[in-house]
Order: sequence, then structure tokens, then C-alpha cells
Amino acid sequence: MAPQFIDVLDQSRPPSKTILLLAWPTVMEQLLQTMVGYVDTAMVGSLGAWATAAVAINASLTWLINGLMNAATLGFSIQVARHVGNGDLELSRRIVRQAMLVLAAGGLGLTLLMQLLAGSLPVLLGAAPDVAPHAINYLRIISSVHLFSFSLVMCGGFLRCAGDTRTPLQINIMANLANVCGNFFLIFPSRTIHIWGKDFYIWGAGLGVEGAAAATAFSILLAGTLLFLVLFRKNGVLGLRIRGDYRKDNAILKTAFDLGLPAALERVSNSSGQLVLTRLVAGLGTVPLAAYYLCNTLESISYLPGFGFAIAATTLVGQSLGAGEKELAKTYGKHCITYCTIMMGIAGCGLYVFARPLIGLFTPDIQVIALGIVGLRIMAFAQPFSGLGIVISGILRAGGDTKNPFLIMLSGMWLVRMCLVILLSYPLGLGIYGAWIAMIMDLIYRGVISYRLYRKGKWLYLWNS
Repeated sequence: MAPQFIDVLDQSRPPSKTILLLAWPTVMEQLLQTMVGYVDTAMVGSLGAWATAAVAINASLTWLINGLMNAATLGFSIQVARHVGNGDLELSRRIVRQAMLVLAAGGLGLTLLMQLLAGSLPVLLGAAPDVAPHAINYLRIISSVHLFSFSLVMCGGFLRCAGDTRTPLQINIMANLANVCGNFFLIFPSRTIHIWGKDFYIWGAGLGVEGAAAATAFSILLAGTLLFLVLFRKNGVLGLRIRGDYRKDNAILKTAFDLGLPAALERVSNSSGQLVLTRLVAGLGTVPLAAYYLCNTLESISYLPGFGFAIAATTLVGQSLGAGEKELAKTYGKHCITYCTIMMGIAGCGLYVFARPLIGLFTPDIQVIALGIVGLRIMAFAQPFSGLGIVISGILRAGGDTKNPFLIMLSGMWLVRMCLVILLSYPLGLGIYGAWIAMIMDLIYRGVISYRLYRKGKWLYLWNS
């Protein structure tokens, strides 16, 4: 598995080609992870509603922890991209070594904390008595590998910001296949299956939810270990060595904190906002809640092109600014915005046209399908604006501006969306339709405000290092 780094500063290659070379592996990686998540849910769900609930009750907590890991990674990866761009590889290596200290302390600290809290958190989150024991076991097993989860996020982030998006994709493919295979053998008991007229005996551990957790934990351990080892390959662009100066560097850590804190607050604010919104929608009834959940699940797939281009934009713009190539940074930013908006527009068309079969994949309930079709078609109109917000956040962060993306998300979620949901769904009586209208107004707001900040161009001059 040879590293495949892309020279971002090579202007002999058309910008469009460089962008696509960086973006497509990231999009495929996230798509694969999303689809494996759906397969995971289906395999556990075949055991019964209690099994699905045992996994689902921990979902918001898992998203929050992963968000904090991504925020911590962002504080270092932006610095790495800058210094890879200006050719100072020794400083890039020093930054990564400092990140390794945070990785070790943060990963072990999170593991210890979650092991201590695992016995009570699922109950506090509302797990029913018959679900709670399995939810607690699931959380304990998953949290036992937080060190490797952090490694997966952080080491993968460093490779991407240095121009290698294919290696993380390849490793994640292996890990996801290991997860599915692990599910197959660990969730279900031994059984005989009938294929092509023949019976085959399949061994199974019959561990149920706990088996799903064990398979996921192993896949995380595998991916986190491999990505860590790739950073230390001799032919890697960073060329890290185990032996090196790991003494604390306050300047690097302070910069990482200043860049990462707004991103961490953004994740916390968004996760807490989603929890409150779910509670508000739950007050509208079971059918609206089911339709709302399924629409959000399906819409998350349409975001994948946006996230892929956002990661590409952070790498391209960050390295270009690090090299002092502001015009190149503007060119990359403009192309990323154009391609992302087009792709998200196409995704929106897909949500609108295929709304009925998409919802039908996840539920046979006629009422839920009818509501879900309307919900997806309402959401479809906001996809280009959503793409604008996502990709421009990547550009602003590459310029050292992590505060404005946080403020835009905070005001969009808690002022625009939350206030409109309360107003439209309850006093004005629009119900679930009010929640969906509030969502698209929030996404349009984020896209427009983000574009105005991008056009002002201050992100080109915020960080002169």
C-alpha cells in the first residue's frame, strides 16, 4: 500500500483535476462508511427492536465524541497543511509529534472516562429496562478502543491534508469489510444456510448486540493502527520517525487550541441542537418523528459530496496559502465551490425525484412514507445552499478562520431553525412541515452568510505564517 500524495502546488495540472483527485476518495470513503452503518443497523435490527434501541441510544454520544476528536485533529491538520505547502517538512513533523501527545492523552483519557460512565449514561439517555444492559455493554466495548478511534481520525486527517486521500480510503475499506464479516460471525448463533441447493453450516458466536460492538471495536483498532503506522513510513511525505523531539511545544499547542476550540464548540452546539429538535418533533407524534428521522438519515447521504469537497478545499487552500500562493488559493476555492454546488444540486434532484423509493427502502408504513416523500422534496431545494455552507467552511478553516463557521452554525441552528420550528410547528399549526421548512431556511441562511464571508476575502490574510 504505497502512499499516493498529490502535489497541490503543481500548476501544470488543471485545478479541476487536482480537486477531483483529492475529493473523490474522500467522498467514496464517507459513502462506504455510511452504507456500512446502514448494513450494521439492519444486521442488529434483525434481532428485534430492543437491539436497534440498544445501539441507537448511544448514537448521539458517539457522534459527539467523534466530533470532538475531529475538532482536535483540525487544530493540528490546518497547521500541517500550511507548512507542507511552504516546504517546511521539519516543522510539519514537529506539529504531528505534538499531536501524538494529544492523541495519547486524549485517547486514554476518553477511554477511562467512558468506562467509568458507561454504566449510567445509557440509562440517563432514556434506555428502557430491557434495553439498558445491552446498551451499557455496547458502550463499554466501543469506548475501550477510543485511543484507536482518535488515531483513525487524527492520522487519517494528517494524510489527507498532506495530499494523500487514497490511503485512508483503502484502509477504511479493509476495516469496514472486517466489521461486516465480524458482524456476520459474532452477532448471530451457529446456523445452517441454504445456497444454490446446498446446505452450509456457519459458525456463529451468538453474542447479539455485544457481538456487533466487538466487530466494530476490532475494525476501529485495525484502521487506527494501520493509519498510525502509515505516518511512519520512510517514503511518506511527512517521513515521521519514532525517535524525535516529543517535548511539549506551547506555541504549536496554543495554535491548535485556538483553531480547534471553535470547531469543538460547533460540534457540541450542533449535537445538542439536534437532541432538542428531536424532542420537539417527538411532541408531534410517532409517525412525524419516524418520517423526520428517516428523512434526516437519507439526506445525510446527499451531504457526502459537500464533505468531500470541503476536505479537498482545506488541503488545497491551506497548502496554497502556506506557499504564499494566494491567487492559487482563490482559484482552488472558486472551483471547489462551483463543483460542490453542482454536485449538491444533483443530489437534491435525486432526493426529489426518488423520494418515494428511498423512503420505501426503510419502512413499509404508508403514513410514514407519505410524510417522508414531502419531507425529502422540501429538503431537496436547500441542497445547493447546504453545499455552499459546507465547502466554504472548509475554505475559511484553511485560512485560519474557525470562529466564523462556528458562529454561523450556532446562529443558524439555535436562532433560525429552533425559533422557526417552535413558531411554525406549534402556534401556526404546520406540524412536521414546519420543522422541515425551518431546516431549509437554516441551510439557506448558512449558505448565504458563508458565501458573503468568502467573497470578502479576509480568509486570505488572517494567518501570515
